[in-house]
Amino acid sequence: MRHQKRNKKFGVGGTDHRRLLLKTLAMNVIIHEKVKTTEPKAKAVASYIARLIDTAKNNDKLTAIRLLNKLVNHKSCSKKIMEQLVSKYSNRKSGYTRITKVGFRAGDCAPLVLIELV
Repeated sequence: MRHQKRNKKFGVGGTDHRRLLLKTLAMNVIIHEKVKTTEPKAKAVASYIARLIDTAKNNDKLTAIRLLNKLVNHKSCSKKIMEQLVSKYSNRKSGYTRITKVGFRAGDCAPLVLIELV
């Protein structure tokens, strides 16, 4: 039983694979600005993206770049966060993503959503 367990498993093998899945999904959302995925993954990646943007907004530039490169291993992704998204969300405290229900996947009937940057 999963009493008081905070992390979702997502059907992947292990903690490292789950972290890599969230990191890759967050990079794709930031680069492409919208991605279609399942609902639990979208809810988990929304908080990850919020943490990335808050890190870039609340720290000085050098510290923010170092922290972003540790959390996201893609130069164009961290560059886009620092140059475009920080100025775009400068007056917003939270709520950087929007999750819209799309339907169900044909194979396993999983609920699909579209997660996009607001």
